[in-house]
Amino acid sequence: MGRSELTIDLDAIRRNAGTLLRALDGAELWAVVKADGYGHGAVDVGRAALEAGATALCVATVPEGLALRAALGAARILVMGRASDGEIASAREAALELVVGAGEIPESVRVHLKLDTGMGRWGLSELPAPTRGVVGLMSHFASADCDPAFTEAQIERFRDATAGLPGLTRHLANSAGVLRYPAAAFDAARCGIALYGISPFGESAAADGLEPALRWESELAQVKLLAPGESTGYGRRFTAGRPTWIGIVPVGYADGFRRDLTGTQVRVGGEPRRVVGTVSMDAFAVALERELPVGTPVTLIGAGVEVEEHARVAGTIGYELVAGLNRSSERSRRVVVG
Repeated sequence: MGRSELTIDLDAIRRNAGTLLRALDGAELWAVVKADGYGHGAVDVGRAALEAGATALCVATVPEGLALRAALGAARILVMGRASDGEIASAREAALELVVGAGEIPESVRVHLKLDTGMGRWGLSELPAPTRGVVGLMSHFASADCDPAFTEAQIERFRDATAGLPGLTRHLANSAGVLRYPAAAFDAARCGIALYGISPFGESAAADGLEPALRWESELAQVKLLAPGESTGYGRRFTAGRPTWIGIVPVGYADGFRRDLTGTQVRVGGEPRRVVGTVSMDAFAVALERELPVGTPVTLIGAGVEVEEHARVAGTIGYELVAGLNRSSERSRRVVVG
């Protein structure tokens, strides 16, 4: 195996796309594949989402869009982030669609006008009269995962602001919006995290019929017995109070297994085991109940080890954990199935 292995299940992506399409009840699904598909691989995920019925792909930058265009041909691609003057020409040549939330509307390129309905970030305070190249109207939820009243207010503001502008594609909802607010569907929805089988609410994704698409595995590289008073790792954050077997896993924060994941659980030989001591750049330790052989499989994500639980331990969100995985071949082996 080497140090670790990342497996991406594209059939899970397809099934999640189907779940979202059923929730959308006729509105289009636009798959968000920015940040290399939230660490899952933008090209593979984008292709699978399109095969499952998504009608467009969404990215953050023009370079991301150009890479998808080269790999996926005629797919509809929306760049949601700001494009510089030099990038607009590249976007035009590659038939990318751009979002405009401030400044002038570029010519000879398909444009979506973004209204700020409460995110307080990119976005126009009022929608101008659409010019010839405008094909869509959009906004961005601020708290669909946690604040129903504010989310309903955003839906109403967007509906009112776009009511007098027929013929343009309206899109507002994200993953949380699709799963909790049917009225937010409008014509299309931009779904990211749920497509990968990770909950936007920080709970088990299975509660919404979603299936994690990522599995991350390694193995025990060393097993040793700590005597009472002996410690493992930097800062001696774990000291054995009794004879304790520990296993060393050759994965650390340089791979994306963050330093603040001390205390989380992984599965060693299929059994839950706690991460102890300080996670270092290239390794972490797990407490074992007994001596196990070197090479025993360790599951870091998948097969009952949920990203959402890691995120709770780290005080963050699942998005950040998967986007932060180091997918370089020097650190891990990547396998795509389905």
